[in-house]
Amino acid sequence: MTSAIDRLPVRVGFLTLADYSMIAFSNAVDPLRMANRESGRELYAWSVVSLDGEPVRASNGLTVSPTIAISASPPLDMLFVCGGVNVQQAVDERVVKTLRRFARQRVALGGLCTGTYALARAGLLEGYRCAIHWENMAAIREEFPRTIFSPELFIVDRDRYTCTGGVAPLDLMLNVIRTQFGNDLAAAISEQFIVERIRDSRDRQHVPLLARVGRGHDKLVQAAVLMEANTEEPMSLDELARCVGLSRRQLERLFKKYLDCAPTRYYLEIRLRRARELLLQTDMSILEVTTACGFQSSPHFSKSYRGLFGHPPSAERGGAAAMRRAR
Repeated sequence: MTSAIDRLPVRVGFLTLADYSMIAFSNAVDPLRMANRESGRELYAWSVVSLDGEPVRASNGLTVSPTIAISASPPLDMLFVCGGVNVQQAVDERVVKTLRRFARQRVALGGLCTGTYALARAGLLEGYRCAIHWENMAAIREEFPRTIFSPELFIVDRDRYTCTGGVAPLDLMLNVIRTQFGNDLAAAISEQFIVERIRDSRDRQHVPLLARVGRGHDKLVQAAVLMEANTEEPMSLDELARCVGLSRRQLERLFKKYLDCAPTRYYLEIRLRRARELLLQTDMSILEVTTACGFQSSPHFSKSYRGLFGHPPSAERGGAAAMRRAR
């Protein structure tokens, strides 16, 4: 990518896919607008593009105008793929070929929310570290084993810019602006947006338990993070307690007091929810999902799955396949 200082404005394209996340898109575009306003110069120029030039419907039902055909776009320095729900269905061979063409042109490429999936599908993230929304993390790791998917809010790895969803694109763009035009401008933008802190790439996304119990329960959160990181080969309760510096009895009391359940039950539900993600988002067999989620036998997995979700894994897989055919 040409240095932002050497050539202005920096030209940024946003490729919208069907059902993309509007909040992620908005949080990426507006920092560029504010950079121009705060600097008094046209540092950035941006365009919303689609494959055919028609506005694409976001997951909230809205479209953005003007939208132009990507073939009519001016030369770009950066291109961000805007993804959302059902991203697998939104990425076809036309999208893959388009992204590969821009990669050959040495355009910096990025993914917002699940837009990272499109880059991975095009083979443009092999050997890179990248971020994606936590709901898609388990499935995409299985599908693209040569790509390193990390739990950070966003990751800049050479000429790839990826982030999770929600407001994370705001943090990514503030860091891009800070790198290209300095900390003062990034700070001024964050003040305008009433952002108390510009998060950096060391910030992690989604620690589910933290939202439920609040801060001040570090041992409990640490145990939950270990559980989520060890689903294929589950840790014993004694190992978990030792890793967080508690006795087994102390750990059990914390889970009972703040979550009203045993840690073994909490761990089981983490593994079952990961199994559901794999069943819905991948073509892995039920046996493969059973193994990937740390279950020793298919009957045990099926019984546990039915106990949490009310139906066996085979019904989940059948329903997902029917939905894909309906599309």
